[in-house]
Amino acid sequence: MARDNYTVVTNFIIFGLTDHQEIRPLLFIIFLVIYIITLAGNIGMIVLIWIDPQLHTPMYFFLSNLSFLDACYSTTITPNMLANILVGNKPISYTACMAQYCFFAIFATTEFFLLAAMAYDRYVAIRNPLLYTAVMTKRLCTALVAGSYFWSFVNSLIQTSGLLRLSFCGSNVINHFFCDLTPLLKLSCSDVYLNEILLFVFGSLIQMSTMLIIIISYVFIIVAVLRIRSAEGRYKAFSTCASHLTAVAIYHGTILFMYFRPHSSYSLDTDKMASVFYTVIIPMLNPLIYSLRNKDVKCAFKKVIGRKVFSC
Repeated sequence: MARDNYTVVTNFIIFGLTDHQEIRPLLFIIFLVIYIITLAGNIGMIVLIWIDPQLHTPMYFFLSNLSFLDACYSTTITPNMLANILVGNKPISYTACMAQYCFFAIFATTEFFLLAAMAYDRYVAIRNPLLYTAVMTKRLCTALVAGSYFWSFVNSLIQTSGLLRLSFCGSNVINHFFCDLTPLLKLSCSDVYLNEILLFVFGSLIQMSTMLIIIISYVFIIVAVLRIRSAEGRYKAFSTCASHLTAVAIYHGTILFMYFRPHSSYSLDTDKMASVFYTVIIPMLNPLIYSLRNKDVKCAFKKVIGRKVFSC
């Protein structure tokens, strides 16, 4: 059918999580609470690391950047989702939709690279504890973080540029709760083959390369830990990696489930729930994971609120 028979789309309608009006108030309250906890936890982590000199180490430099990333990541998605839950089928302009996806792609990709950099940091800390600060200099740490953002920006620029070349001239209802790439491709009346190839190539490259860095780092970490003679020393070394391993397992596991499961098991509702988990829930969980399992962070927090604890 000729493209002229369609009306060119200038804005989109975001369908949201559900069309059941009776549960919208409950969903609004739940996600508002999650968003408040996310901002409080991540901003609190940044402030805590900034004001406590004992946390001015490479590990906490990366952690503060992860917290900043998660706060931005959540803010890209959640406020618009809350507005959509509250008013229902909220329209979003073409420009705002493209911008939301662009920032989402930057922050989602940066988390892959940052978690890989944190794995390397843990390897250096356990392999050469006496040379840790000499190897993980401020310049190197800054370069790793800047590189993470740079390559994420490159990926986002490529994916967003691919979207901008498409025509949207049919339905304007995005069956999702934000402007994600896959539902946008389904709405396009252009050939999306190139976009699908770019998504697969760059998505696979980023996921597999960062996962490979993490796996190699932890292989060397295990080798280094096994050389430690005392059981207490081995436990202490492994415990410094527990929070990072938990964050890696949750984030990479969700993405693998989202994009690498058999095509026959794909379900729109399942995809939405998985998307909620890695765009809304994980940014809330990360500061909790790193604070509840980290003695230094708990100690710093107790100092800030004025409690004297002997274990610190």
